[in-house]
Amino acid sequence: MIPAAFDYAVAESAEHAISLLGEHGDEAKLLAGGHSLLPMMKFRLATPAVLVDVGRLDDLRYIRQENGHIAIGALTRHTELEHSDVLGDACPLLKHVASLVGDPSVRHRGTLGGTLAHSDPASDLPAAVLALGGTLVAKGPNGQREIAANDFFTGYFESVLADDEMLTEVKVPVATGGWNYQKFNRRAQDWAIVGVAVADGGAGVSLVNMGSTPLRASAVEAAIAGGASAADAAAVAAEGTNAPSDLNAEPDYREHLARVLVERALNAAGVD
Repeated sequence: MIPAAFDYAVAESAEHAISLLGEHGDEAKLLAGGHSLLPMMKFRLATPAVLVDVGRLDDLRYIRQENGHIAIGALTRHTELEHSDVLGDACPLLKHVASLVGDPSVRHRGTLGGTLAHSDPASDLPAAVLALGGTLVAKGPNGQREIAANDFFTGYFESVLADDEMLTEVKVPVATGGWNYQKFNRRAQDWAIVGVAVADGGAGVSLVNMGSTPLRASAVEAAIAGGASAADAAAVAAEGTNAPSDLNAEPDYREHLARVLVERALNAAGVD
């Protein structure tokens, strides 16, 4: 398929990108790695009139530890997360999950901010940021705001980002407890049929591909907080979810996978 015609602009800075978004409104889209947006354009699921290329903004590509959290520039690539010594010491869950995204070609182009802004419920990294209790920093013409990951995802490929805003940074707490990520898929590079991220010894648990957005497994977190065993907490993993039906699995099978994978992830994170 061939995308619809579009204009192309290269952003010289984050401020320049934001000004272009403000100028063109919902007719403009930001282009970073392109692995999500370009396929949608080829299938005419997205038809932006203007692409604003932000992939060359190196000042939004960093990983650093500061004041009890890790600050990550929105244009940091998956491969940089995967090989980060800072994350290896202070947030190994995010480092590990990044290593499971797609294949090397995807990880060398895809960016953390682009993945989060795309808001795909089948994506790995949004679930990790959710479980970690992360915060997303968005910047627009009216200034900067911080958005809790819990409040960011609103629907299938939808978020609270305004048309004239862009993500500039992601903040996650320094790891303080056991962690694990379980991903069930047919091939190593495939999207997860179901995935489970566990952070901070079970205080944060999130689910992949169990609804129209990445989901916190609130019932599991409440059970762990109340002293439940991993098995008992996993038994309520499907509560509050709305598992999709597709060629890979029916909802009942996804709910079964969620219970199995949550128990495995909790056990691996040190919850008996």
